[in-house]
This record gives sequence, structure tokens and C-alpha cells, in this order.
Amino acid sequence: MRFLSTRRRSRAAKPIMLLLALMLVGSVYAVVSPATSSQADTNASSQVAAGKAIFEQNCSSCHGLGGAGTTQGPSLAGVGAASVDFQMGTGRMPMARPEAQAPSKPTKFTDEEIAQVAAYVASLAPGPQVPSSSTYNASGLTAEQLARGGELFKTNCSACHNIEGRGGALPGGSYAPSLSKTSDKHIYEAMRIGPQQMPVFSKGVVTDEDAREIIGYLNTVRTQPNDGGLALGGIGPVTEGLWGWIVGIGGLILVAHWLARKGARAR
Repeated sequence: MRFLSTRRRSRAAKPIMLLLALMLVGSVYAVVSPATSSQADTNASSQVAAGKAIFEQNCSSCHGLGGAGTTQGPSLAGVGAASVDFQMGTGRMPMARPEAQAPSKPTKFTDEEIAQVAAYVASLAPGPQVPSSSTYNASGLTAEQLARGGELFKTNCSACHNIEGRGGALPGGSYAPSLSKTSDKHIYEAMRIGPQQMPVFSKGVVTDEDAREIIGYLNTVRTQPNDGGLALGGIGPVTEGLWGWIVGIGGLILVAHWLARKGARAR
């Protein structure tokens, strides 16, 4: 009888212990999880509040309180954190004065301040987010991928930025800036947000893998050795042929003019 009683108690003890363990886990989760969530919400709110203060001091004169826009600047609702990171990270914003195009210049804001303003603008309405480094990191690409990136760049970008990304003039006093010193992150962000005269390249048109290959191509162009001579804009036969015509035809004209004058004097 004692043996049966012990077996019954052991069988009953297992469900009880399991129930107690579940209750313990639930209690610990209830204590820890809300605190973690609350801390994250507090940090996000603090970042947005700090960004709002910076925005009102430096940006609201053109973009309006709450980013609603004015006659001097567009509404920022829906532009996303990526747009703020690009515009402020490249020093294009805030603009010193109204111009046909905001030039790139050293930024006066820290990375933390830019992230705060980006968080505030992102809170106004959903928009493109700041990409992670893995999204635009072009390291490890094969020669085939880099060649494909070159073809994609020539097809979609070289008409404005030049075949080597050196930039070029556009109508109305605008221009496509040189990409020789633009960071990989800002090149990726520019594709997604379409700053100023640039069109937006959605992920349906240029995938993230396409973007990585384009960035990889530009990185190879930057690191190509200069073997001497004039680069002539990196366009190749077009500029070489132009200078051939200028020097060749111009030289022939000068020689013909000299011979004509010499013949006239001989008479």
C-alpha cells in the first residue's frame, strides 16, 4: 500500500511542478517584458522630442512647424528618415540661401543629431527608412557583378552623372553632382528618395542587389590608377575625337592660312 501511495504522489507531483514552472516563467515575463518595452518607448520618444527641438530651431523657417511646408520649402510628411539622413548628412540642408540646387557641403550636425531629426520627421508619416550597412555594402562582389553594376549605372545614371560618376550640367541652373566623394550609404539613399532633380528608383526598378552592384562599380572607378594623360571626363572616344578634330582641323586651318599669306607675299 505504501508503494502505491508513493507512485500516486509522484504522478501528481509532475503536473503540479510543471504548473508551478509555467507560473514562474509567466511571472518573470510579466515583470521584465513591460519594463523593456516601456524603456524602448521612452528612448524613442526622447529621440523624437530632441529631433523636434533641432528641427524647430534650424528647419521650420522653410519647412514650417510640424514639417507642413511653406512657400520656401516643401512638406516633409512622408519623406522618411532616409531623406533627412541624406540631406543633412551631405550638408545640403539646411540651405544657407535659396538656390537652384542645394550644394553638398560639410555638415554642422553630429550623427546623433541627424538621427534625432530623422526620427522626428519619420514620426510625421511613414517613409523610406535609413538603410542598414548590409543593404549597401558592396564588398565581396564578383567581377561579373561589378561589370553588371557598370552596365546598370550606364543605363540609368550616366546620362546625368557621366560614365564615371563625375557629374554634369542640367537645365535651369541645376547639375548632377559628382559621386567621387559620396558615401555608399548616401548613394543608396539618393536612389530611393530621388533628391532634387533625380528620379526615384524604387526597389521594383532597381533592387537592393542592383544598388549594391552599382555602388561596387563606382567604388572600382574611384580606385582605378591614373596612368597619366588627360582623363577627358572619362567619356572615352567622344572627347578624344572632339579634341582630335579641334587640334587636327584647327592645325590644318592655321597651316592653310600661313601658306596663303606666304603665297600672297611672294607675288
